[in-house]
Amino acid sequence: MRESKKCIIVDDEPAAHYVLANYIKQNPQLELVFQGYNGIEAMDYLRENTVDLMFLDINMPEISGMELLKILPTHPKTILTTAYSEFALESYDYGVIDYLLKPIYFPRFLKAIDRFFATETVKIKTEETIVNSVSVKVDGYFIEIELDQLLFAQSFGNYVKLHTVKRTYLASITTSEFEKCLPEKNFMRIHKSYIVALDKIEATDKDFVVIKNEKLPVGITYKRELSDRLKK
Repeated sequence: MRESKKCIIVDDEPAAHYVLANYIKQNPQLELVFQGYNGIEAMDYLRENTVDLMFLDINMPEISGMELLKILPTHPKTILTTAYSEFALESYDYGVIDYLLKPIYFPRFLKAIDRFFATETVKIKTEETIVNSVSVKVDGYFIEIELDQLLFAQSFGNYVKLHTVKRTYLASITTSEFEKCLPEKNFMRIHKSYIVALDKIEATDKDFVVIKNEKLPVGITYKRELSDRLKK
């Protein structure tokens, strides 16, 4: 059985707390350790405590959920809860695992929790280990992606498209989580939506790189680092 993971709820609606707390209690792999009703309470708690998972409402007074993610230097893995969907794409830039629309139904909650535990079981090697492959969940099963076959990774909502020499996989993991699994000397994020294998780059321009005839955009904040690394 998996180790119990500590989680918190941050939401200004008591009804949302009631629903989520009830769902959490039905899952023995989760331990509810804190309930906050605004961003300030959450910040105070997270300064002093380590948490594995945060259920975070977006629409809160004073500090919204998105603002909280921006303010926190580091934050737990997060599942957003809201009645609105317009912030879904922006949320993926902050390593959000899933996005639950209210009213939250139990089967959808369980799917989000399964996604959380999938990220927990990704094989992250230590720096001393030679990383030849990464284990990711594809269509409900874990498979090994050989890193010398990986061309680039592309954000796709709560998933990542892994483009390899032979085929493309849709993996159940966020781009931020997948990036942590890769050896930094071989791979680099060149855009909020793209991570590339440096040795697979065939050509470069000021705004894009070319890999297997695919033009991939280079974000302005990554241009200098990319240029420096390609010179080495």
